[in-house]
Amino acid sequence: MTTHYDPPTTEHGAAADWGPPPTAPPRGPRAGEPRQPFVRRLWRGRPEDPRWVRPALLGLLATTLVLYLYNLSASGYANSFYSAAVQAGSRSWKAFFFGSLDAGNAITVDKPPASLWPMELSVRVFGLNSWAILAPEVLMGVATVAVVYAAVRRRFSPVAGLIAGAVLALTPVAALMFRFDNPDAMLALLMSVACYLVVRGLEDGRTKWLVWAGVAIGFAFLAKTLQAFLILPALAVVYAVCAPVSLRKRFGQLAAATLALVVSGGWWVAVVELWPASSRPYIGGSQNNSFLELTFGYNGLGRLNGEETGSVGGGGGGAGGSGMWGETGWDRMFNSEIGGQISWLLPTALILLVAGLVATRKARRTSVTRASFLVWGGSLLMTTVVFSYMAGIFHQYYTVALAPYLAAVVGMGAGLLWERRREPWASIALAASVAAAAAWGYVLLNRTPDYLPWLKWLVLIGGLTAAFGLVFAGRISRQLALGAAAVGLVTALAGPTAYTLSTLQEGHTGSIVTAGPAGASVMGGRGGGPGGGLRGGFGGGMPGGQGQRNQQGQQGNGFPGGGGFGGGAPTQQGQQGQQGQRNGNGFGFPGGRTGEGGRGGAGGVGGLLNGASVSSEAKKLLEKDASRYTWVAASVGSQNAAGYQLATGDPVMAIGGFNGTDPSPTLAQFKEYVEEGRIHYFIAGGGMGGGNSGTASQISSWIQSTFKKVTVGSATFYDLTQKAGD
Repeated sequence: MTTHYDPPTTEHGAAADWGPPPTAPPRGPRAGEPRQPFVRRLWRGRPEDPRWVRPALLGLLATTLVLYLYNLSASGYANSFYSAAVQAGSRSWKAFFFGSLDAGNAITVDKPPASLWPMELSVRVFGLNSWAILAPEVLMGVATVAVVYAAVRRRFSPVAGLIAGAVLALTPVAALMFRFDNPDAMLALLMSVACYLVVRGLEDGRTKWLVWAGVAIGFAFLAKTLQAFLILPALAVVYAVCAPVSLRKRFGQLAAATLALVVSGGWWVAVVELWPASSRPYIGGSQNNSFLELTFGYNGLGRLNGEETGSVGGGGGGAGGSGMWGETGWDRMFNSEIGGQISWLLPTALILLVAGLVATRKARRTSVTRASFLVWGGSLLMTTVVFSYMAGIFHQYYTVALAPYLAAVVGMGAGLLWERRREPWASIALAASVAAAAAWGYVLLNRTPDYLPWLKWLVLIGGLTAAFGLVFAGRISRQLALGAAAVGLVTALAGPTAYTLSTLQEGHTGSIVTAGPAGASVMGGRGGGPGGGLRGGFGGGMPGGQGQRNQQGQQGNGFPGGGGFGGGAPTQQGQQGQQGQRNGNGFGFPGGRTGEGGRGGAGGVGGLLNGASVSSEAKKLLEKDASRYTWVAASVGSQNAAGYQLATGDPVMAIGGFNGTDPSPTLAQFKEYVEEGRIHYFIAGGGMGGGNSGTASQISSWIQSTFKKVTVGSATFYDLTQKAGD
């Protein structure tokens, strides 16, 4: 007869870590007991849970789903760069596999393609539209909330799990990125799954959990390369120290997990590197058509030291330095650029993490409760430190990676301290965490004084009142303590909830997006007023045009300190650009969101930050005889090309990749394509162009001196089938 071990539990059924280790870990239903049907298990949950727990969880997931689906189509194609790749992958399996920007397979996105695959499959089934692209991201968000709940609930109370799930769902940057088509949604989900699986392995020491964790991180690498490895040191060290098996077996399990990671993340890399370069698309973002060079250069060490070859600008310059991607330093997650995105409960999480480790300091080595704090807290600290000091390209939305770790720590810490509230130190720590949330929430809300001005006082006064009550949580009645805890939770979540609801109300487009109300995040400095702007600017202009002063911004299309983006007439949305200035983004991009790009005209700002706005006349021009060409057009920079590709549904070659600085195609290759009749038009303007000596500039100069110019509205095309003067 099999012995089933029921570990000692706390007040709400959470397994305790005190006393001697179990002789056999729990592995399912007791011997002889029938297994309940899946639907019943889904509804009832764990046998020891009160009846309200599973309905509450399903309610949380359903609410998250409804909130994230609300107004989803307002974002349109969101980031046109990735949406164009999704469109290409829905038309060509080769583009699907490689992550090509176009179905003609000229060049890939500058990331591996795993994050594109769910969206591409969705578009193949439901057609190309905003919902088909973005709904898979929403489902990833709901799944991440479920994973974080499950991880916390395994060792803590149901309420702790629900708090963790709610904190994650209501984090502003999570509400932004789980409704957006960047790779970050898949990355956050897979990182959460990896942490959950490691905790499972720490419970019973079975190898399969660690191997599956390696698989999750391997696939996360195929979503966003080396960012998936940021938490590896924390996970490996915690398992090596705390797993309930012999030291020899622990290292063997870690080796097996490493092998699983290499296989699950390396199979695609091996295929790409071994595939003849002449028959696959160019690897976007690299300078020598190598995915390994992209991984360890532009997407790897370059992000840390700011030396990204082919990038659009410099980094932050190390500790305390500043650059076009903002200031670096220990307080980066709290400054005006980042704070409103992720940091609402970050001080609270740090307090609760310390308290959780103090509470479990006398537990045995294999304490899963302490190990859970180390897994999630270590992941939070590792990622926070790297984000705070990385000098290369950094966008505010990257911080969505912190959201699951932060939420789990808050849920675990709150649950543990509540259980031990009768100990004076625990009630004081719990009160301090609520007071920190109230004080920091007030500071963040005060940065946007015109946004719900009453809310900051509600958060501050309500939170401090709740904190005072929690100091005595172990000496007052349970009802009063619960009331204080409820007030503390509501006030702690009030600020991020308001920012989240503001995020859901508006569409978000372009390459640089932020959550929250207007003016909530200012790139490039600590100041928070209008016109804060992106420090340094993009100077120098584009091939085929000059920087223009228009209503989108104060100078050079709103970029301070530079000539701006040229190559075309002001966009049709330029009249709306002043809204961006009022929002304090310093860009003046249409769309009314801090730091976001609107849809530019041919060769306008949209050439770098978002897809171009394509007129019906231009669309008609490109669609004529489109089936005769591999690419109906070519344009410098992928965003400008993406706008035309999404408008026509036909492949558009992105010369030079995202920034227009990749050496693909070469001038000789482009001439060969033209001679073979594979490209119909060249769209003037767009992209960075790589200066006067870059490949894109060479191609632009050759085209302008060789082929016939065609003007359609404000857009300029060159017909590559007709020589100038013919």
